[in-house]
Amino acid sequence: MQFIDLKQQYQLLKPNIDAAIQRVLDHGNYIMGPEIAALEVALADYVGVKHCITVASGTDSLEIAFRAWDIGPGDEVITVPFTWISSAEAIALVGAKPVFVDIDPVDYNIDIAKIEAAITSRTKAIMPVSLFGQMPDFDAINALAAKHGIPVLEDAAQSFGATQRGKKSCAVSSVGSTSFFPAKPFGCYGDGGALFTDDDNLAEKMRAIRTHGGVKRHFHTLVGMNGRFDTIQAAILLAKLPTFPSEVAARERIGARYSVLLRDVCSIPEIRPENTHVYAQYTIRVPDRDSLGAKLKEVGIPSAVYYPKCLHEQPVFAGLGYKWGDFPVAEKASREVISLPMHPFLSEEDQDQIVVGVKTALKS
Repeated sequence: MQFIDLKQQYQLLKPNIDAAIQRVLDHGNYIMGPEIAALEVALADYVGVKHCITVASGTDSLEIAFRAWDIGPGDEVITVPFTWISSAEAIALVGAKPVFVDIDPVDYNIDIAKIEAAITSRTKAIMPVSLFGQMPDFDAINALAAKHGIPVLEDAAQSFGATQRGKKSCAVSSVGSTSFFPAKPFGCYGDGGALFTDDDNLAEKMRAIRTHGGVKRHFHTLVGMNGRFDTIQAAILLAKLPTFPSEVAARERIGARYSVLLRDVCSIPEIRPENTHVYAQYTIRVPDRDSLGAKLKEVGIPSAVYYPKCLHEQPVFAGLGYKWGDFPVAEKASREVISLPMHPFLSEEDQDQIVVGVKTALKS
């Protein structure tokens, strides 16, 4: 049994993916080839914004957004401690300080009621993370940000395809950022990411930063980076995009079925009324998740932990001065969450086997 079955997806789409790769090999334009522009147009249309800028990774996309806002040393960016390290890493990469805010116990996203207390004169952005596949309340976050005159960057690495009040993830804030890492809901076969915005000037600046600080060759207006997306990877995503909506629907169906079957034995993902959920991970919560994981492994069921430690516990961020107990909700979640196999091709038979495994393990 696969935790995420990328092989099955490839086999179903093999003719289209192989043909897309072959077209790139035939024209030989491996960097910034025509598939890049085609994908950016298609993804901007899918998300419902004016601009999509593809980049080399989800981490690069966050850093490029911060650079475009001229965020740097002495500045602060508010985010959460319960996420993958790249969220805070990108803040540190531009020389700014990550400022953590605890999470909501229901959806594991930023606790909006705690954001304002973390805002200072040095705060230059708020970066909520749409964790596991659904968004926090961006109407509330955007209103708070507007009150203080600061932009909002959605870290949507796990929520691409989700919606809130009818708007897609990456279209609900000043800038949206996502990842095309293979295991993400919309993944390529390497690293990749993208930025989304309706701001023309900001889009132009992010395009320049992506390509060594210039949109024209040999004319560099900014200190940029090598953040370009590979043409072959863009071709793969173009081949996958037509079936992505059906995969999102399958994720929602499979996630809902998990919840019906597991609601009585563990804490399941709860969906906010205004949201849809793409279940980048189907994450449950139990008091002794290590025991559950070990028992599932014994019967051939894979699982994973996202994330076993909060970011303020990581040695690299020790200098921020946080201590255990500063973010009790995030800390408790990090010790109790465990994710079950989840992908659009998970059969009901495999899902039933997983559910039986969880129930048996929790009873023993």
